[in-house]
Amino acid sequence: MDRAQKAESIETLKGVFADAGAVVVTHNLGLTVAEMEDLRGRLRKEGAAFKVVKNRLALKALEAEEGSEYHGLFKGPVGIAYASDPVTAAKVSSEFAKGNDKFVILGGFMGETVVDAKGVDTLAKLPSLDQIRAQLLGLLNAPATRIAGVVQAPAAQLARVFNAYATKDAA
Repeated sequence: MDRAQKAESIETLKGVFADAGAVVVTHNLGLTVAEMEDLRGRLRKEGAAFKVVKNRLALKALEAEEGSEYHGLFKGPVGIAYASDPVTAAKVSSEFAKGNDKFVILGGFMGETVVDAKGVDTLAKLPSLDQIRAQLLGLLNAPATRIAGVVQAPAAQLARVFNAYATKDAA
């Protein structure tokens, strides 16, 4: 890789790190091509991505100073899973790691905050942004449904009374 390619790779990684809600750093030593494609497919389906990175280039893209917490994450054969939603990459990566012992989650980061593997696991247990939106809409929609039921109740009772008088007169 020449200097121009390295500079381009660093700029690409800067963009990935800036746009990602969270980045999960993993060791992927020993994974077969089929397993990697399975992981990438799962991530792609959820709107996330996986990329194998060079440690030195990733650290330059992060502008990490020597001895920072980032240096502990980027050692050995490293890949990153990332998505704009902070939960998605962590959730899919954790699920994949449970089924494959060659795939190890080292940790991750959200902006300037670096988390360990337990932090990524905790992040994976949180509801996704879409799930939170659905819950919020459900909460907002419930009072409106109750109000509509209360408003309709007197009219329905009145209709039943009229119906009772009509059937009484007919009988």
